[in-house]
Amino acid sequence: MGLPQRFLHRPYPWQASKALLALPLGLIVVIVLTDVLTPSSRLPMGPSLLIVAPALAASFASTLVTGAIAAVAVVGMLVIGLESHLLDTMNFESQIIALLVVSLVVTVFRYLQVRHARELSLVRTVSETTQRVVMRPLPRRIGPLRVASMYLAAQEQALIGGDLYAAVRAPTGTRLIIGDVRGKGLTAMSDAALLLGAFREAAHREATLPGLVAYLEHSVCWNLAEPAEVETAGECFITAAVIDIPDKDPRAQMVTCGHPPPLLLRDGKATALPVGRPAPPLGLGELASRPDYHVDTFTLEPRDVLLLHTDGVIEARDVRGVFYPLAERAAAWAHESPSALIRSLRADLLAHVGGHLADDAAVIALQRTHSQFPIEADRRVHELRLLRETVTTVRRGFAALHCDVPVH
Repeated sequence: MGLPQRFLHRPYPWQASKALLALPLGLIVVIVLTDVLTPSSRLPMGPSLLIVAPALAASFASTLVTGAIAAVAVVGMLVIGLESHLLDTMNFESQIIALLVVSLVVTVFRYLQVRHARELSLVRTVSETTQRVVMRPLPRRIGPLRVASMYLAAQEQALIGGDLYAAVRAPTGTRLIIGDVRGKGLTAMSDAALLLGAFREAAHREATLPGLVAYLEHSVCWNLAEPAEVETAGECFITAAVIDIPDKDPRAQMVTCGHPPPLLLRDGKATALPVGRPAPPLGLGELASRPDYHVDTFTLEPRDVLLLHTDGVIEARDVRGVFYPLAERAAAWAHESPSALIRSLRADLLAHVGGHLADDAAVIALQRTHSQFPIEADRRVHELRLLRETVTTVRRGFAALHCDVPVH
């Protein structure tokens, strides 16, 4: 899953900030020298121009430096008044007061801006850390599978929403889930975390795919029956597709619960996997007398690419209201590796919607390989990489808290 790893950097390096300080300081020097060297018969222009210096400094410098520039501007105005013999005039005193007030306002505004930037940086750090804990990034290799994924949250400033996916190594293969919680935002993220936890717990010990889906249905219904959620009972549900891919058998199994079927990319064509009898979305199984978790079987050959997605992809619209043609676009990338396909899909989808999605979107692309990478080594490499990225994210967040320069 592509994540914004570089939003915690300074927009201006320290060397560049020192160079930019020459602008307000040079402006003060030029204004003061111009008024001092100008004949006394001329009305000084410095008092009305010096206010530009602290305002300019506030656009890039820290709070302390902005205040220092403002102090230098006040000293420059006093020099002009002394040389022009205007210190005792009422007009000059009013200009001094105006410069002091405006400088104070600019410095306070700069302080509030830096504090807001720190808070926003901390929120983003917590959001990214939460994302890595709740929905762990998928490794590039899972057993004999090459995997790539992406997640695009619709909510502003969010990295995770109501869409979900996960992969777990079972005794004989790999089990995956992709789903979509009704709604978006923090409430949807809570429901997604519940389902992901239940899936990771049961995927190892449930022998059959229907048994696994039945366990997930029971977990979701139990959560929705909590007293705090009585007012929304019957209104919350999760669509999902659960897939079991054996390591040595090309025949894979799938159970869909109201979720769009995955696409199978083969020989330059994208075909939606046929679904015999889809089950109700998770959380609505009690509406049926006996939920029937029908297992659909399909063949996944080494050169095939399986594309799992949520409806946020196929329901994405452009400015004319045209839905995103996922099958058509994916067929053009059928020859690419999963990681290259995901990069192309991400760029094309964002271009289609103009850079902002109306709903969360998640995609997994996987491909079976001829050789099987050592599972234990693969797991350790992935866990080490995940730990390193999480620690780096937290360190950047704490570093931003002690930085007096706004972060992005």
